Amino acid sequence: MQRVRYRSFDGVHWGELEGGMVHHLTGMLGRASGHTVPLSDVTLLPPCDPSVIVCVGRNYAEHIREMGNDRGGLPTEPGLFLKGLNALSGAGDEVPYPAWTDDLQYEGELAVVIARRMRDVEPEEALDHVLGYTCALDVTARDKQRSDLQWVRGKSADGFCPVGPWLETDLDPSNLRVQTRVNGELKQDGTTADMIFPVPVVLSYISRFMTLEPGDVVLTGTPEGVGPLNPGDVVEVTVEGVGTLTNQVAAKGAYAERSVDQPA
Repeated sequence: MQRVRYRSFDGVHWGELEGGMVHHLTGMLGRASGHTVPLSDVTLLPPCDPSVIVCVGRNYAEHIREMGNDRGGLPTEPGLFLKGLNALSGAGDEVPYPAWTDDLQYEGELAVVIARRMRDVEPEEALDHVLGYTCALDVTARDKQRSDLQWVRGKSADGFCPVGPWLETDLDPSNLRVQTRVNGELKQDGTTADMIFPVPVVLSYISRFMTLEPGDVVLTGTPEGVGPLNPGDVVEVTVEGVGTLTNQVAAKGAYAERSVDQPA
């Protein structure tokens, strides 16, 4: 089942997508109200409403090797970082290319959206707290990630976290193909079966020290094949069983419009 968050003439809502129609829900976990609207009449927003965006770094062995981070062996626990809420954007939004970076890169990922509060949850129970799964693009200013003391600028600039276009609520995340294309050319082609720390382990680990709330987002890491982006490039992240998130890179230094910036 595809769950969407959308903006229409009367505000921001949650809905279920079926046959080109959006069936309005009374809330993120609500019931169908009976009201429907054509998908073409609404603007899809990121299918989440987070208080925090948690990301896993170095969760695929081949990606660790391609980045030259394998000298100390593979990690023994998930390596986490945060993206600011200002980074959140949606399907179709422009990816900014800030004037202060010369090395903008793509990282396609599976994202998880939380349905109910998670605190100190065992891995065996973690998926019971998940609302659904979607595509994410972890945009990275690689030169600033390397040069800065922390990753805030390199990972959390405005618009550096496109998520969407919808949530798939009925999905097993253990073996999903994750692909990234730039201008139609396949750049990343991995599977979540190759994660060092599977989704339940990641969610459980986070919940040991951070309470995850409904609507929060967890990005689960990127496969090998990351690389540069240029102004005008079209980036597509496809997750098996979900669909495709498509975004275009804005001109360097230009303000990139985001759906989350627009008034309701």
